[in-house]
Amino acid sequence: MRKVTAVVFASAMVLSHANAEAADTTTIDEMHHGGLTTGSMTQNPQSHMFDGIELTEQQRQQMRDLMQQARHERPAISIDDIAAMHELVIADTFNEAAIRDKAEKIARVQVEQQVQMARVRNQMYHLLTPAQQATLQKNYQHRINELRELSNLQSASQLQAVSSTGSNQ
Repeated sequence: MRKVTAVVFASAMVLSHANAEAADTTTIDEMHHGGLTTGSMTQNPQSHMFDGIELTEQQRQQMRDLMQQARHERPAISIDDIAAMHELVIADTFNEAAIRDKAEKIARVQVEQQVQMARVRNQMYHLLTPAQQATLQKNYQHRINELRELSNLQSASQLQAVSSTGSNQ
């Protein structure tokens, strides 16, 4: 049973990494035309940053160029690190220190990827006209309010579950 759990855990890690890679490599055209249908806004709110913004062809081309450049400069997570993590997960004995070290190494690369994507988004933002920036800010405010409402609903739901569990004892 432990090995099945370990395999499921390792598979989930690989799939979440693949999803993160796919979200990071999406072109601005795909973002603009709703091509991120498989991702969740709660996982990466920035992936929808330019939704609803009318871009000129020149802006679209400049944003495609920025994304292309970012893909080439992006630090890659090593397949060897993912395989090593899998081996640690399925090992006969649990080695927390080794798993922590490997997870931190993978996380450092992911942080670098996030910094690179934030840099690209910043450059894209500065390609927008002041009117487009205002629209983007309005859209952002709307999305952040929706996320806050969702978070509040989840918190209330968790409190309700805890209180109902506590009252049954």
